[in-house]
Amino acid sequence: MSSSVLPSEPLLIVPGLNDSGPGHWQTWLEQRAPKSRRVRQEDWATPRLPVWADAVRHGLRSLDAPAWIVAHSFGCLAFVAAARALPQKIKGAVLVAPANPERFQIPSGALHGALPFPVRVIASANDQWMPLESARHWACEWGGEFSNVGAQGHINTESGHGAWPEVLTFIGEQKTGDQKTED
Repeated sequence: MSSSVLPSEPLLIVPGLNDSGPGHWQTWLEQRAPKSRRVRQEDWATPRLPVWADAVRHGLRSLDAPAWIVAHSFGCLAFVAAARALPQKIKGAVLVAPANPERFQIPSGALHGALPFPVRVIASANDQWMPLESARHWACEWGGEFSNVGAQGHINTESGHGAWPEVLTFIGEQKTGDQKTED
C-alpha cells in the first residue's frame, strides 16, 4: 500500500495520554481519513484502565460498521481491555507503542489472551514506555504480528512523529494481510 493512500473504511482512533495532542500523528491521520472517529476520555491525564476501556467500548458501540483500530500508548491497553466484549465491531488493529502495563500497576491477567481479529504491534527499540522485548511479548500474547521500527522513541510528537505517513502502510498491510514481521 502506498503511504499516500488513505483508508476508505471506518477507523477508530484510540489515543493515549493527553489525547495524543494536536500535533500527534493520530490527529494527522484523523484529519485525513474521511471515516475516522476518535475515542473520547473524560480525563486524558489520568489513565485508569476500567474507565478508559469503557470509553473504548462506547466508541465501538457507536460504530455503524466494523472498523480498523489505530491505538497508541495507554490507548492500546484500553483497547485490548475493551476489545473482547465487542469483536464483531473490529476488523483488525494496529497498536503503536503500547504502554507497559507494569508502569500502571495493571495486573497482567487483565490483558492476557489472543484477540479474535488481526493485530499488529508497532514498537520502537528505545521507547521509554515499553521495552522492546516486552512489546514483542505482548504482540505474541495478543496473537499478533510484531514490527520493530528501530530507535524512534515513543512514536509520538516528542519523538518527532507529527505527520507519520508510515502508519498508513501498517494499516494497509493489516487490511491486505500482507504483514512483514520485523525484529
